[in-house]
Amino acid sequence: MSLAICSLKWDSAVSGPQNVTYDNDGYHLVRFPYGAGEESYDPWNMHDPSKGDTSPSQFPDARSGLIWPSHEGWGVLCALVFWAADTDPTEYRARFVRDPLGLSTGYDSTATTDSAPTRGAQFRSYTWQMFVHPETPVGLKITARGVGDVRIATPLTLAEFKLAIHTEVGTP
Repeated sequence: MSLAICSLKWDSAVSGPQNVTYDNDGYHLVRFPYGAGEESYDPWNMHDPSKGDTSPSQFPDARSGLIWPSHEGWGVLCALVFWAADTDPTEYRARFVRDPLGLSTGYDSTATTDSAPTRGAQFRSYTWQMFVHPETPVGLKITARGVGDVRIATPLTLAEFKLAIHTEVGTP
C-alpha cells in the first residue's frame, strides 16, 4: 500500500511569532510557511500556495493553514502544538477541520479534543483518521479558553501538522 505524505512545521524561533486570532468558530487556524524550510516535507504539493483562490497565498495568511489532499484515501492526521506558559487558560482545545475556510465543501469539524493545563508551557499531540478528498482541504484549529469560556490568545511556540494518505484502500 502506498502513502502520500505532507508534513508541515512552524517554529517561532525560526519564522517569528504567529498571531493567535480567533475566527467566528472560536478557533485559530494554525499557519505554516511554504517551502521546505523548518523540516517541512511536501513532495505531493499538498501545501501549495496556488490552491484555493486565483491569487497565491502567502504565509501567514489563512490559506497557509491548509493541506489539500493529493489523493482520495484514508488520511491519518497528526499534529503537535506547543503553547507558551500562561496562567490564564483553564483549558486548551484542538480540532481537525475539513474545509475550515469554506472554500469547497463547507466547514466540517471533527476530533475536537480539550484538556486542562499543566504547570508551565503546554505541549500536546493529536491524531485522527478519516477519508480525505483532493477537493476538500484540511486544517488544524486551536484555542485556549479561560474562565467563562473566554478566548485567550496564548502564543504558540511550535506547531506541526501532518497528513499521510493511504491511497490503496481495499474494499470487500
